[in-house]
Amino acid sequence: MPISKGSPYGEPGTLPDDGVVVRSDAEARAVLERARAEGRPFPPLGLLGGDLCRTLGGPGDEARLRSPDAVRFPVDLGEVLVDGRLHLFVAHVVVRARGWGHVVAAMNAQFFGPWVLGPRAHPNDGLLDIYRADLSVADRLKVRARVRHGAHMPHPRINERRAAAMQIELDRPLPVYLDGERWGEARDLALRIEPDALTVFV
Repeated sequence: MPISKGSPYGEPGTLPDDGVVVRSDAEARAVLERARAEGRPFPPLGLLGGDLCRTLGGPGDEARLRSPDAVRFPVDLGEVLVDGRLHLFVAHVVVRARGWGHVVAAMNAQFFGPWVLGPRAHPNDGLLDIYRADLSVADRLKVRARVRHGAHMPHPRINERRAAAMQIELDRPLPVYLDGERWGEARDLALRIEPDALTVFV
């Protein structure tokens, strides 16, 4: 069940023997997509890196995952239908023009690399934080100066919406990045979140 405001999140728990250790969001996505393709349940994931790991405060210590210091979290899983093909994501989907003038970002984690792109995003609230931006060069410079600290919102040229599902139609195909990994180009995306789909450990 998605977390409610003010509720504690995470509990002590060690990565089980059938858990899979991953070092990036893209690696986690690959493990989950392989499990789905083979009709297997999603395995528990031990996170050593990536933006979801950072959002959960993971130190990237593999020995900790099977120690009493490990923490277990229920996590939502993102799904995106990209021009008719279904993909999963654990942290984010970002669609952007070169230079970041036009951007669509669907965040299940707070971080996108060094940036706090989704300052209110929570990986277990049953919602995606979805941003659409059309920025001039001057706007981009101002946003980049603030986004490392999550202070870029509110902004008159950035639309923010929190939703469990959303359809995105772009004027033209743009590069799509799934959990930081370039997938290709697309102009139509259907986004949704699957609450409590995963168990992860940090």
